[in-house]
Amino acid sequence: MRKILTLLLPLCLSLAVQAGEVKVLMKTTKGEMEIALYPDKAPKTVANFLRYVDEGFYDGTIFHRVIPGFMIQGGGYTADLRKKPTHAPIENEAKNGLKNERGTIAMARTSEPHSATSQFFINHKNNPNLDYPSFDGWGYAVFGRVTKGLDVLDAIAAVPTTERGYLRDVPVEPVIIQSVKRIEEKR
Repeated sequence: MRKILTLLLPLCLSLAVQAGEVKVLMKTTKGEMEIALYPDKAPKTVANFLRYVDEGFYDGTIFHRVIPGFMIQGGGYTADLRKKPTHAPIENEAKNGLKNERGTIAMARTSEPHSATSQFFINHKNNPNLDYPSFDGWGYAVFGRVTKGLDVLDAIAAVPTTERGYLRDVPVEPVIIQSVKRIEEKR
């Protein structure tokens, strides 16, 4: 039964998300970013991201990989660099026509194309090398764009970084994602 629910939940979330534009507000220790999501282009990816948002999963996680002139990555580690347990990986939706341009949000993954779970990155500059079909034939699935708060993206990208254990490009002072919440549209 649990396996059936695990398979059906992303589909149900996907159908619910497609009803209209979805925006989230990401509050960080460097400021706020408003992000518009594209369920029409990346339905499974948006449903997956919103599942984590609705569960409060991102609250208290950090941007653990910051590379100025490239991207900022977060959504998987706590401030003490403990990796959070995640749901099953999702299908790669990079073949959706969206580009890894400055301010877009995309799913982070391993070298396995269909390995994205909770981690995401926000492109600090245009990164066409990450677009479908990319160097590995897949690319990285863009599923939204920062619509307000690009200055916050720049502020995070500018923080000093260091190496901690096996992680590189870790901010010296943690940049904490305090919360990610849906923005309710006023009707």
